[in-house]
Amino acid sequence: MKNKSIVAAYLSLAVFATLALAPTRGSSAAQSAGQWVGTWASSPLLAGTPPPTAPPAPTFNDVTLRQVVHVSIGGRAIRVRFSNAFGTSPFTITSAHVAVATGAGAIRPDSDAALTFSGQHSATIPAGAPLDSDPLNFNLAPMSDLAITIHVDSAPTGITIHQGSSATSYLQSGDAVSSADLSSATHVSHWYFLESVDVQSATAAGAVVTFGDSITDGAFSTADANARWPDDLARRLAANPKTRGVGVLNEGIGGNRLIHDMAGPNALARFDRDVLAQSGVRWLIVLEGINDIGNRVNAAARHEPIPTPQDLIAAYQQIIARAHAHHIRVYGCTILPFEGAHYYTPEGEVDRQAVNKWIRTGGAFDAVIDLDAATRDAQDPAHLKPGADSGDHLHPGDAGYKVMANAIDLNLFTK
Repeated sequence: MKNKSIVAAYLSLAVFATLALAPTRGSSAAQSAGQWVGTWASSPLLAGTPPPTAPPAPTFNDVTLRQVVHVSIGGRAIRVRFSNAFGTSPFTITSAHVAVATGAGAIRPDSDAALTFSGQHSATIPAGAPLDSDPLNFNLAPMSDLAITIHVDSAPTGITIHQGSSATSYLQSGDAVSSADLSSATHVSHWYFLESVDVQSATAAGAVVTFGDSITDGAFSTADANARWPDDLARRLAANPKTRGVGVLNEGIGGNRLIHDMAGPNALARFDRDVLAQSGVRWLIVLEGINDIGNRVNAAARHEPIPTPQDLIAAYQQIIARAHAHHIRVYGCTILPFEGAHYYTPEGEVDRQAVNKWIRTGGAFDAVIDLDAATRDAQDPAHLKPGADSGDHLHPGDAGYKVMANAIDLNLFTK
């Protein structure tokens, strides 16, 4: 599956090493056989995007930024995609390195390797564009932590961010891209200018995109523990001999909606970038709609019509049609219970039930993952069950995310 055909004109970029294996030094052009498949991804949005609690961007003035990502599948070569998607001016990366992360801002020094861009150590990303590194020979182990470190002299106008990273990044003044330890640097809980990591592998089966809102993004999961439900799914896939070649790409955004913009562009608007432009995508899991339903309470203030169940169904149908046009199988998730959440209404519950009935019986999805059934309280089915409730009655938290992942049939990824 060559889902990056729509971005084939963009340059290529490379990334990191793993816990057990070090990069092949002296080679910036990957020689490994096999297709390119995504092993990690994050959906970009504009820093300071609503809700109002979104943090301001830090000052990027002669600074080193180290970011750690937890990959799903491994490979013999890698490339990294950076993003200036929401910048309105060019953004220059003066240097970029990858290495095996050993925790708390530290790397394994012997694994450190420089990324290049069209053979150069620096690159400028145009406003609104992504940038891939050159392929890099790098033995990346599955389910390992990769440190991606860049130095920048200044920020573009408009900072591209993933706010809800549930992971610590490290900012330090000056150029310290090869520093073995940045643990004393400023800590921030966001990813910046970073969109995806691909691996080249002869054994990769393809990637699944998990497409959704804060529940997919991992809100209320333990920071730096990789306890989101897509992480739990990746661990299950890796442990199964029939599915260990499946990469998992988390394209959740906290506060995202199907139809209207809120936190980031709406799902229909971001679909091409966050799904179709990812490498080697064969499957798509859709869990989105609760914010459309819940935010009916704010519709008048936003000067928006209240979305109906049919509006959400039409959005799902668009997603399915667009994915099928690229030969991607689409699995629909029923929407989780939310009684007790801050934006719960009885009318919203009626809408949730109507949407879930269509997901289960409409026959439009290639398969249904019934996460409502997996997480609801048997005694009070409009509520999350106690073991799958973080406490806000909307987000499942670590235990609930594991329940969700365990409810997914791994045979869906052998088709």
